[in-house]
Amino acid sequence: MAASFAAFHQEFAPLFGRTEARERSEQYLRGLLVQQTDRRNAENLAETVEGATPRSLQRFLTESPWDDGAVINRLQRYVGQRLAQPDGVFVLDDTGFAKQGQKSVGVARQYSGTLGKVGNCQVGVFLAYVSARGHALVDKALYLPPAWTADRPRCRAAGVPEEVDYQSKAELGLTLLRRARQAGYLTASWVTADSGYGEVPTLRDTLDAEDWRYVLEVPSITPVFTQAAQVAVPEWSGRGRKPTQNQLVAGEPSPQSVQAVAASLASTEWHELTVAEGAQGPRIHQFAALRVWESRAGLPGRACWLVLRRDLDGGEVKYYLSNAPADTPLLRMAQVGAMRWPVETEFQIEKSETGLDEYEVRTWLGWQHHITMALLAGAFLLSLQLDWGEKAAPDHATADHAGIAAITAAAHLDTG
Repeated sequence: MAASFAAFHQEFAPLFGRTEARERSEQYLRGLLVQQTDRRNAENLAETVEGATPRSLQRFLTESPWDDGAVINRLQRYVGQRLAQPDGVFVLDDTGFAKQGQKSVGVARQYSGTLGKVGNCQVGVFLAYVSARGHALVDKALYLPPAWTADRPRCRAAGVPEEVDYQSKAELGLTLLRRARQAGYLTASWVTADSGYGEVPTLRDTLDAEDWRYVLEVPSITPVFTQAAQVAVPEWSGRGRKPTQNQLVAGEPSPQSVQAVAASLASTEWHELTVAEGAQGPRIHQFAALRVWESRAGLPGRACWLVLRRDLDGGEVKYYLSNAPADTPLLRMAQVGAMRWPVETEFQIEKSETGLDEYEVRTWLGWQHHITMALLAGAFLLSLQLDWGEKAAPDHATADHAGIAAITAAAHLDTG
């Protein structure tokens, strides 16, 4: 184990610059893997790693000038060498970090799926990569609410670079996707995300324009046209302004919610499909799909797939829009949409085993550095799973959460 850890760290060590920073990176990474308390702060990590002090580890996070972007790039190369497959899938997701006070960069009262409610927290947007070999978090971005980006003195106090302006979570997700595509280590043409991203029309438009294939969850109230509908500029009545905008032609079908569409389907239009192997056996759901047209301002837009998923008992229904070609098999779209499951598990693992959410830094640089190191720790655990012959399937972490803990414990024994 010690040799594996040393070899892993050596992959990244040159990116941290001077000898002292390299040593601190090794100590911090080791500490994240070894320290199994619920507070992996600099003080606690220093207690478990020989030669480290709280001050030296804190400076490594908040003052050391190493480029987290370069480390993320190398991380993607490392993960790509182990997981990349032509049919891989990128997953966009965000997670919340509960905080006290108002000084931590990006903190605000905002909705967090992690909390399940509005709370005082930071929100990070993450990019994950999933293939039949496994999955990993491969990039990150801190979401800054408008109240932050509009307050430049507050941003300066937290070390936010002057060039950083407001970006929505969807825009941050696009930035992460573009960086990964430019780096070129992770092969994927598919993207999936939850309804917080799928409900954004500009995200869907941009993904389509940039040749990404997506299967994006959308809210149940999302309107679509199930039949072709004609539009035209109304004839001018001779009074008032002359019409210039298209409207639905009288008598043409109106849009309806995806929930209403799902409710109207006959039982014969639903198909049982196995989309992944889970901890309790195969994940089987009922799926249906039909070609529809997006509704934009009440008018028909781009043709796309509406994919529907429901539990076998006919309970909860999920709704997805996809720009996949018209001849795409339902099973493939169903599988892509299911790739969010292992990423949700990945968040749980990295929070419990690598300290993703266990930091006590308030600045922009501190957040970027800690999260980067936590992602590195997650990649190390992934490498051990693969090297030890763990089942490397899209849902493998669900079945092997206890195995991750055992690996971490072994790392403690052999690298302490």
